[in-house]
Amino acid sequence: MKYIIVGIGNFGGYLAKRLTNLGHEVIGVDSNEGRIEMIKDSITHSIVMDATDQAAVKNLPLKETDVVIIAIGEDIGASIMSTAIFKQLKSKRIIARAINDLHETVIQAIGVDEIIHPEEETADRLSKRLEMKGVLDSLEISDEYNIVEVKVPGRYVEMTVAEADIRKEFYLNILTIIKIEQKKNLLGINTPYKNVIGVVTPEYAFEAEDILLLFGKVKNIQDFLKFGD
Repeated sequence: MKYIIVGIGNFGGYLAKRLTNLGHEVIGVDSNEGRIEMIKDSITHSIVMDATDQAAVKNLPLKETDVVIIAIGEDIGASIMSTAIFKQLKSKRIIARAINDLHETVIQAIGVDEIIHPEEETADRLSKRLEMKGVLDSLEISDEYNIVEVKVPGRYVEMTVAEADIRKEFYLNILTIIKIEQKKNLLGINTPYKNVIGVVTPEYAFEAEDILLLFGKVKNIQDFLKFGD
């Protein structure tokens, strides 16, 4: 996959190197020439550029890029402006770093696909989650076991939990099911939030937008994701 990472500080720089080591193509962008100089030999491409300059951003290969990650951690204004520019230029998927609650509210309003909090999610964890295509979120229990959020594959829609029998076929346990609903944020704008339905019964019929919270071995999770493609 191809990533653009904007903001090559401690978090963004480590994430860029980690994703490169995992075999992905990474373009690192920062207005600080010193940061780019330090990382240029460790990632695929590095560019000294002001990501709040729309004309400059237009020159990036956005159509070929799978994910743009706004990892700016010091300048909230630059983070908001660059996020808005990448959104306006129709980037396929935008993941943005939130510094505080107000910043999070603003970038939610812009319409990013995902918000991360580096104080809660390490670069290692994020890189592993991005590596497992189809995983919305993950929690590493051990080297062998993970808990993941994944959208229900289309083939299971309208089937009951008993009929799908994911536990028997993939040795995965469905811990619960999450539904994405809407509520108004501080600006009065509808934003998504997770509604957890609790204990899943065998009679429950999967719906198209359901998110499954699964527990199991990493290999079995990967097999399940491949099966759902």
